[in-house]
Formats: sequence, C-alpha cells, structure tokens
Amino acid sequence: MTPASSSGATPFSTVIRAAGHDRHTEAENSTFIGDLLGGRLGVTAYARYTEQLWFVYRALEDAAGTLAGDPVAGPFLRPELPRVAALERDLGHLLGAGWRQRAAALPATAAYAARITETARLWPAGYVAHHYTRYLGDLSGGQVIRGIAEKTWGFPRKGDGVRFYVFEAIGNPAAFKREYRALLDALPADELEKQRVVEECRRAFAHNSAVFAALGREFPLTA
Repeated sequence: MTPASSSGATPFSTVIRAAGHDRHTEAENSTFIGDLLGGRLGVTAYARYTEQLWFVYRALEDAAGTLAGDPVAGPFLRPELPRVAALERDLGHLLGAGWRQRAAALPATAAYAARITETARLWPAGYVAHHYTRYLGDLSGGQVIRGIAEKTWGFPRKGDGVRFYVFEAIGNPAAFKREYRALLDALPADELEKQRVVEECRRAFAHNSAVFAALGREFPLTA
C-alpha cells in the first residue's frame, strides 16, 4: 500500500521514487555496469566511468553557488554531499598526473552535463530532479559499487580509487535520506510542476543509461 500524508495525498518523495524505479533498474542492468561489477572489465573501464562522473558532478556542483539562495533548489544543497573533490582524488590515483588535460567527456556525458546546467540556469525544480537521482542514488547503490571495486581491483577500503562513494560527513545515511525525502515532500511546487519534475527525473535516468551504453560500446567484451 502506498503511504499517504495526513491530507490523503501520496507524498511526493514516494511518487518520484516510484516513477524512477523502472528507469533506475534499466540503468543498473546495463551491459556495461553488469560487466564492470561482474569483474569482466579491467580497472581502465572503471577509471573511464569515474572520469565521466567527474563531468556530471562538476555540472551539478558548479551550479550550487548560484542556487544556494534559491527557495526551491537551495534547501537540497547540503554541505555533506559534494563529490567533485573526492572524484578528483580518485582520478589522480587512477589516471596519474596530468589526468585533467587528458580527460574527455563522451558525447552522452556532455549532453547529460549540459542538461543539468540548463536546468540550474532556467528551472531550479528541474535541477532538483537531477540532484535527487545522482546523490541519493550514489549514497545508496553506490556503496555496492565501492565494495566490489575494492575487492576486484584492490583499492584500500574507503581509500583512493573509491572515495567518491564515501560520504564521510554523513554519519547516518538512513536518517539523511529521510531528511532529503522530507525536503522533496515539502517542495514548493503545484501538482503540474511536480509532474514536470517527475518527468525530468525520468530524463535524468535516461541520460545516465545513455552514458552506460556509450561506455559499453567503448569497452565491449571480446568473445
């Protein structure tokens, strides 16, 4: 049974989570992620994936300064969440000195980052959809990736190579996610706007799936 608020309406956090479920499953079941987490791809593929995440999170976090005071997006910009610094430390470990000069976004990644930037500039509620799909996803399922990466490629536990997945400032992830979902429930938007946010959430998952597909083409398994 779907939980409801005191007014009888389904909480928005429940609506948006349900709407993204199928897309999220599709992304998780991508060939690339399956091969990566199944140990069938090397650390080079993992590094390339981490590099793509850097472009996405730069778009998310570059917008934070301008949105900090925004009544819609501002409350979601929690100081415990930023990932760019951790990604840069991981990439230094994975790719060595000069990695910034060599880093290249796949076309699918560039399109994903551009959409995030566009919503941050023109539509803060749409930016929230991207913020939600990334940060809560990596705070949850990302922990599975971290454990497999440590085991498969010998990274030190919660150390360089997997720091992106280590949210050191969040002592109680379950409580943090409850607080985040309460912010979603309190989103200052009417029903039509909330439906647009749900559609943007689906679009975010589609962008993510497109990145996985592109990585799969770059790292095909040989027969």
